Amino acid sequence: MVTAKAKPVLIIGAGVAGGVVAEVLSKNRNREFEPVGFVDDDPEKQQKILHGLPVLGTREDIPALVRRLNIEEIIIAIPSARGQVVSQIVEICQRSRARLKILPGFYDLITGRIKISKIRDVEIDDLLGREPVFLNVEQVAGYLAGRTVLITGAGGSIGSELSRHLARFSLKKLILLGRGEGSIYEIESDLRDNYPGLGMEAEIGDIRDRPRMDKIFGSHKPDVVFHAAAHKHVFYMERCPDEAVKNNIIGTRNVAEAAFRNGVGTFILISSDKAVNPASIMGATKRVAEMIIQTMNDRGGTRFAAVRFGNVLGSRGSVVPLFKRQIARGGPVTITHPGMVRYFMTTGEAAQLVIEAGALARGGEIFVLDMGRPVKIIDLARNLIRLSGYEPGKDIRFRFTGMRPGEKLVEQLVGDDEEVVPTGHKRIFAISGRRWEPAKLKALLDAFENPGFSYQEREIIALLQTVLPDFKK
Repeated sequence: MVTAKAKPVLIIGAGVAGGVVAEVLSKNRNREFEPVGFVDDDPEKQQKILHGLPVLGTREDIPALVRRLNIEEIIIAIPSARGQVVSQIVEICQRSRARLKILPGFYDLITGRIKISKIRDVEIDDLLGREPVFLNVEQVAGYLAGRTVLITGAGGSIGSELSRHLARFSLKKLILLGRGEGSIYEIESDLRDNYPGLGMEAEIGDIRDRPRMDKIFGSHKPDVVFHAAAHKHVFYMERCPDEAVKNNIIGTRNVAEAAFRNGVGTFILISSDKAVNPASIMGATKRVAEMIIQTMNDRGGTRFAAVRFGNVLGSRGSVVPLFKRQIARGGPVTITHPGMVRYFMTTGEAAQLVIEAGALARGGEIFVLDMGRPVKIIDLARNLIRLSGYEPGKDIRFRFTGMRPGEKLVEQLVGDDEEVVPTGHKRIFAISGRRWEPAKLKALLDAFENPGFSYQEREIIALLQTVLPDFKK
């Protein structure tokens, strides 16, 4: 019997997960939620009583059931559902006025960790439209056991997520290196609270400072390095090309050289899809960073490799946090172009890809993740508006601002002159091809590090074009 206090809840999925949710809700002392039944697409379950509740229909019946039973909350309890299925269910649910929530991951289900507080709102990364990529991290992380691992840019979105993943393994020591003491303090405090047995040290330093890098590497002698420090915002780097060069190119060279001199076993650079046929200073500097890594690998000793990312959902400065702020203000949601598309991945996928790349690397590869089809930015915005309880274009308007300097309508993960090669993981591929003249790369690096170099934009572009002849801003 639904109490006056409790909110009527409809559970999507009458399987094991749905049964656990029904039990958790029913046993909750405060009785904030009252499950009234399930919907499930399995014909064998229709009109039956399962887990003490009736199966009331299929997903297509949801809007009518919400109206008839005054449903206030809907909980998706299908932890194994693919992103495309979740997207379809969300679209149906949004025809009703009920609030929508989702069960945590399958791991929380099998370990019995489901609590009322764990049943959360649906987030945009639940709607990637593809199956999430789960990597064989536990199997490949043997190369990390008993090793000292250093992360540059450890306070950033990727660096901090990577740190949390690495903390689960039996490292000898984790070195958190970053330029901003505030962000390093935050990730160090987080890790000390959640992993009290982890050997860890924090270092404040700028990757552009070669003597500082030599000191840190000489002191800690890391076995594995994940190089996440970089300037990543296309718009800012168009305005500050000198900073892009100093951080993404000279900084990468400094860290890679220090790693080589100190006998690092594996070095992984985190790159970007913007490095493919670059149309921006940021993309061009990241492509040169890839060249540096591949050239360093030719020396032997350290295994150097790179990983290319698409857009990481929820990372600092990405579109999702921006859209959320704009929706909270009542709009408008700003989009540069209605046809703009991007590849998206979650922070968890990004961190796992980096770790697995370290295991797969033989030296010189650039790894990419199979991320399915690219997603239209406007579709991403529409989904986020609906998840916030509004109607796109009606309650929250769109405003198209025009593409900014350096932006491309469509990004690529693989260049036209690059070949995709399978690896030991069906969703990870290596890229081969696209060679260059090492002498030209060395001349470019020496020119950038010459104390007399002007760092004027036209001079920077002219130098970049010596190794990237097709690059145009």
